Amino acid sequence: MNSASPTTSAASTPPLSRLLEQAADAVQAVRRGRSLTDILATCPGQLRPGVQALASVVLRRLGAAQAVREIVAPRTPPPQVEALLLVAIALLWPDTSPPYPDHTLVDQAVTAVRHRAPKATSFVNACLRRFVRERDTLAEAAGRTPAGAWNHPAWWVETLRRDWAAHWQALLASNQQHPPMCLRVNARRATGAQYLEQLAGAGIAARLAGPQAIVLDAGVPVDRLPGFAQGLVSVQDASAQLAAPLLVEAMGGAAAAKGLRVLDACAAPGGKTAHLLELADLDVLALDSDPGRLSRVDDNLRRLGLVARAQAGDGRRPAAWWDGQEFDAILLDAPCSASGIVRRHPDIRWLRRPEDIPALARMQSELLEALWTVLKPGGCLLYATCSAFRAEGGQQIDAFLQRHGDSDARLDDRSPGHLLPVPDNGSTVAGTSGSRSAPESGDGFFYALLRKGAAGNAG
Repeated sequence: MNSASPTTSAASTPPLSRLLEQAADAVQAVRRGRSLTDILATCPGQLRPGVQALASVVLRRLGAAQAVREIVAPRTPPPQVEALLLVAIALLWPDTSPPYPDHTLVDQAVTAVRHRAPKATSFVNACLRRFVRERDTLAEAAGRTPAGAWNHPAWWVETLRRDWAAHWQALLASNQQHPPMCLRVNARRATGAQYLEQLAGAGIAARLAGPQAIVLDAGVPVDRLPGFAQGLVSVQDASAQLAAPLLVEAMGGAAAAKGLRVLDACAAPGGKTAHLLELADLDVLALDSDPGRLSRVDDNLRRLGLVARAQAGDGRRPAAWWDGQEFDAILLDAPCSASGIVRRHPDIRWLRRPEDIPALARMQSELLEALWTVLKPGGCLLYATCSAFRAEGGQQIDAFLQRHGDSDARLDDRSPGHLLPVPDNGSTVAGTSGSRSAPESGDGFFYALLRKGAAGNAG
């Protein structure tokens, strides 16, 4: 079995049929609008690793599996039966290293449906055996539709095609890859090179991807990471690690930034808040509209031995939480489609709807406008989204700059713009409309560093 298979020991491995049932429940829930993360949180602990592995594979192949299901079963089966069919078809998909032998998968899928929907046992058995017999032909037929070919909704494919004419296929292919595990070494405690030696001593193969960024050859549980519980290291994507250094540099470096007042808006779960404090002695307010998620900020800071003020509040409504003292710098990691991190969260592509993008863009615009009023003249605001869509990146910032004019807002030349999770695409950043490749192993992100005019209106 490959990495799609459960990772528990042979003695404690649950029956495959039970894992298939739970994976089908997860896929069915995603199709109804629930995130895989939330679903897994309610999954029995002994089943969770196997269900997560299987569900992730299925969600990366769901468009093709759905296209095949419509061929072998033109009439839509009951939801439970359809979900089991989709899971089995996805796991039986042509693969150089299949997770299970065909006969095992079919047998266990039939066992699962016999438990869930006994009357559909023969139907599911017939559908799966037909797929195994005609696999190449059916897979080819599935690939004639955008969703079947790319395993993303058709509107998503079209959006990337429109936004990135030269790179859309590479972006979609990148989303199908398993992401690496990337670490951020606490700069107050060690350098990346020093921690790399500790990993080697623990038998964990890794490589440097930046001064404090390390990419592991294979993911490991965090309790295997040397010094994790003591705050020596955190898990954070390489692209996400660009935010804090960009903002500290914009404030003149760690020495010049000492004691400056910084707002981390939309802060939960606190990775960027912590990174800012690892780099400089700042007065940080961590703001988030979800009080429950703020507890994760506190937990992360406590583990790292760092201190920030955490406050619940909506960044769009400063009157409800702002004390009237302007901020020297603001980090706005805005809510977005998360279209740049789909390889880490394969359910996102199926959770989003076309109408979500303009709605999110409106929220981002409202946050920018509101937070701009609490930024000091001469201060800087770093706008970030983990999105590959231009509407949430370059187009958003272009519109903001047009509204404010050169005297009130300007784009800093250090702004990375769109970072695409594809190999070197040969592009250069031009204003906010260009793109370049993300850091090694990094996710898709957008960054724009905005400087407020010295005579800017703070009210």
